Amino acid sequence: MTVSQRLIEDFVRRAVEEDLGRGDLFARISDSRPIGAYILAKSEGVFAGREYIEALAGIYPMELEWHIGDGQPFAPGDRLLEIRGDSRDLLSLERTILDLALHASGIATLTARYVAELEGTDCVLLDTRKTRPGLRAFEKYAVRCGGGQNHRMGLDDCLMLKDTHLRTIRDLENFMKEVRRRIPFTAKIEIECEDLETARQAMAAGADIVMCDNMDTATVREVVNLRNERYPHILLEASGNVTLETIRSLAETGVDAVSSGSIIHQATWPDLSMKVDT
Repeated sequence: MTVSQRLIEDFVRRAVEEDLGRGDLFARISDSRPIGAYILAKSEGVFAGREYIEALAGIYPMELEWHIGDGQPFAPGDRLLEIRGDSRDLLSLERTILDLALHASGIATLTARYVAELEGTDCVLLDTRKTRPGLRAFEKYAVRCGGGQNHRMGLDDCLMLKDTHLRTIRDLENFMKEVRRRIPFTAKIEIECEDLETARQAMAAGADIVMCDNMDTATVREVVNLRNERYPHILLEASGNVTLETIRSLAETGVDAVSSGSIIHQATWPDLSMKVDT
């Protein structure tokens, strides 16, 4: 079992334990018998959650017949998954299975809408660290299912200097030299900038990535022109109040990526339900 598989299994175990508590009262008084069930879509969307539901089926004896994969669209009336297993297991796991699919599919669906706005550009969509505590890996997996890419998983895989960090740094150039000696050789450094001058300083200091934070499109274009003329190796990211209405104009400035936390924290669940075949 790989590390990621073990983490997924641990996650679904905790989800089930949270719901079961000291035991399902219905399972305590009901007889066990084989039954079938299926997940029915009552709205449209993009599916996510298959990896996690399959991990659940590896813990509890269930047979899964999938009619959809992660990242694929669904429509009202579609049967997404058929399940066979012990009646007490399936009824106890119903909410956990649905919650996994609903939460992940909501994020994948909204992410896919943002990605569609970038069609025809070279710009990619990134998520952020604005995730629910304990759910980061799950929510970022859902972003990938929707066609987005992950930004940092945490503070340990890329050094980002935000405005709050920059206020504590007196000499950016010397700080960057020291940083290069002390962080992992392969780790990138990203600097958040709110105007053209700060972006100029960040590029000169040796940033690998410059974030254009809450800049209007005209200013972002100026940053892109500066990068193209003098620092073509630097990646540019636009962020801040990104919406479905604004993402296209930001992408067309020439930045390499646009990041948005809303693809996770503004996502709404589709309408999915589980039906039982006796």
